[in-house]
Amino acid sequence: MKKSVVLSWSGGKDSALALDALSRDPEVEVVGLLTSVTRTYDRISVHGVRRSMLEAQVDRLGLPLFEISLDPGCTNDAYEAAFYAALYEIEWDLPHVSHIAFGDLFLEDVRTYRERLLVGSGFEPMFPIWGLDTASLARRFIADGFSARLVCVDTTQLDAAFAGRAFDEALLADLPPTTDPCGERGEFHTFVSNAPQFSAPIPYRVGETVLRDERFMYCDIE
Repeated sequence: MKKSVVLSWSGGKDSALALDALSRDPEVEVVGLLTSVTRTYDRISVHGVRRSMLEAQVDRLGLPLFEISLDPGCTNDAYEAAFYAALYEIEWDLPHVSHIAFGDLFLEDVRTYRERLLVGSGFEPMFPIWGLDTASLARRFIADGFSARLVCVDTTQLDAAFAGRAFDEALLADLPPTTDPCGERGEFHTFVSNAPQFSAPIPYRVGETVLRDERFMYCDIE
């Protein structure tokens, strides 16, 4: 019996790498995606990507989407309530699901938090790309034919000019040594427009860049 897994999906690079790793595991079947969406903006939380772009990813993956529906600036308690509500939907719609997978790489506090959230929920956590070397992983992402673009940059950690750039070898060469190649410390977030599991690439155009909260530079895509 394969493990039925729902993957926490941000629409970015690490989610796509986690999906790729799970897809290669003969003991696992990914049966759904779980995404945080900010209601007022109708965009993927933190990444700021339009719902239409998320829907294009979901369409190309052919998997059902479960949403963690959030208000802007929600509290941690509100987030956890929305997270558990989404788990209830998963349990109701897909009662055979046993695991929730995450694309975390090395932040121990984040992993511990996710593990705590799932205690007593009936779901077990999975971390399919945990502990992998991020420099090697970033290069493999490019070499294996994934395509992504930086859609959010934390300007306290990385120059705002990186917002909107393609995630490619030139970008990796330009990243300062203090920046993790996969942006694991929140330096940047990405949108994936093509992956081995996609039925077809997602066409899009790059829009304007906007600074929010005097810190985060977002690049709109549509």
